[in-house]
Amino acid sequence: MTEPTRRRILGLGLMAAAVTSCGSRHPDSAPQPTPGTRATPGTAGPTDAQHAGLKGDAQDEQSRPGNPDWQITDPGRAGAVEGFADRVSVLPGESFGLHVSTSAAAYTVSAYRMGWYGGARARLVWRREHVPGTRQAAPHVDQATRTVLTGWQRTLAVDTAGWPEGAYLLRLDAEDGSGRSYVPLTVRSASTAGRTVVMSAPATWQAYNEWGGYSLYNGPTGTLATRSLRVVFDRPYGYDHGAGLFLVYEAPLVALAEKLGLPLAYTTGIDVARDPGLLHGASAVLSLGHDEYWSPEQRANVVAARDAGTNLAILGANCCFRRIRFEPTDLGPDRTVVCYKDAWAQDPGHQAGAPATTDFRVGPGADPESSMLGVIYDGYPVDAPYVVTSPDHWAFEGTGVTAGASFPHLVGVEYDRVDTAFPTPRPIEVIAHSPVVCEGRHSHSDTAYYTVPSGAGVFASGTMRWVETLDANGPGGGNADHGIDSHAGDVVRKVTENVLRAFAAGPAGRTHPARDNLAAVYGAA
Repeated sequence: MTEPTRRRILGLGLMAAAVTSCGSRHPDSAPQPTPGTRATPGTAGPTDAQHAGLKGDAQDEQSRPGNPDWQITDPGRAGAVEGFADRVSVLPGESFGLHVSTSAAAYTVSAYRMGWYGGARARLVWRREHVPGTRQAAPHVDQATRTVLTGWQRTLAVDTAGWPEGAYLLRLDAEDGSGRSYVPLTVRSASTAGRTVVMSAPATWQAYNEWGGYSLYNGPTGTLATRSLRVVFDRPYGYDHGAGLFLVYEAPLVALAEKLGLPLAYTTGIDVARDPGLLHGASAVLSLGHDEYWSPEQRANVVAARDAGTNLAILGANCCFRRIRFEPTDLGPDRTVVCYKDAWAQDPGHQAGAPATTDFRVGPGADPESSMLGVIYDGYPVDAPYVVTSPDHWAFEGTGVTAGASFPHLVGVEYDRVDTAFPTPRPIEVIAHSPVVCEGRHSHSDTAYYTVPSGAGVFASGTMRWVETLDANGPGGGNADHGIDSHAGDVVRKVTENVLRAFAAGPAGRTHPARDNLAAVYGAA
């Protein structure tokens, strides 16, 4: 998609008022299966489910043939077939419901596990054909909070027995050919010990979801005054053919990590918030390209894991910016994302004692995200070169970069920097220090690395385009959205590989302690 389209999806045209602008550094704001069976031969049952994240089984999974036909190239008529799952994530073997609305007499559901698969990027795991179609009722809006509600009935129960852990897209195809769309799902890991955890960010996807006319950024008038104060998972995603932000900000990283054969675990930020013990013993936690909306519980559990020796990689920017609360819907717990933002005082939950659902860095209860990330969100919109300042740092090993090496367009559209005016862990190293000019204000985007006494290392890319750039392969314009070329793609892939391998090996600070250089970079004590 084009950058203007992406900006519309992300609400960036409104974020200047709702989040921050650059006017201030301290913002306030495979083979075909038979119907209903597994797609490829293999042992069904708990063996796959329990061990898919271990290295040997991960390599076995990736050795299976992929199915490049997973991609939707023509979505067809708008609203011809769309739906949602009544669970954001399930454990292997658990069931979930699909709630689908279609004008077709029948539709097909195909479950694709996303990964590398020799470049196919997905494998067909399960399919059900000839599911009777029905046109569900039009959505309605709760006027008190401007929340879009569907009330759609469940149209299919899906059993995930034999599905390996991982990130999935369920593809809905209207059998009359009128349309097709995706429904995302995580088949999550019950244990993360000894694994690198891919932590998907569905709360952020939902915040930007404009299906039904409302998101946490705007409403039908296109103004902040009509935005939702709460959004629910009980509706389809209205962009990227229903895939949420997964294809842009997460799928490239999933493909690379699986290609490397690392021991992986899969979860979501919602699951991390719900289960304080979920990250116990994890080697690393990965926050992907756009992971803005966190609950205090998610943040506390990630920080506790860091302080117990789990590495943390922030492969985006604007991470953990908004403080949210999860509430139930009729379909189950944690299906509502509550974020009143600057209207936090009107939030009945806050009035009853819950933390204000506004930016982490502002009051009441200010807790700037930099204490966890090392960097802090500094603004948008920018489009700037990425500039290497510490080419001898272990993260750049094998890239061949030199001091001052510059990669056009890699910094954007949002960016982070180290700013000691906010809580900043030390020692911390800035390894890329990229000048930006954001609406006339001169600043920098920083790639930074710090370590803590537990031995954990924390890496932050400082740019929202990091995960996207993993797919940049063209000559001078491999990434059609930004013009990021193959050289930048090669460097970002290698740096990411270096970080993932080092982090998978254990507490990175024990072998790669940070060497503080803020005095040289910023003149900071």
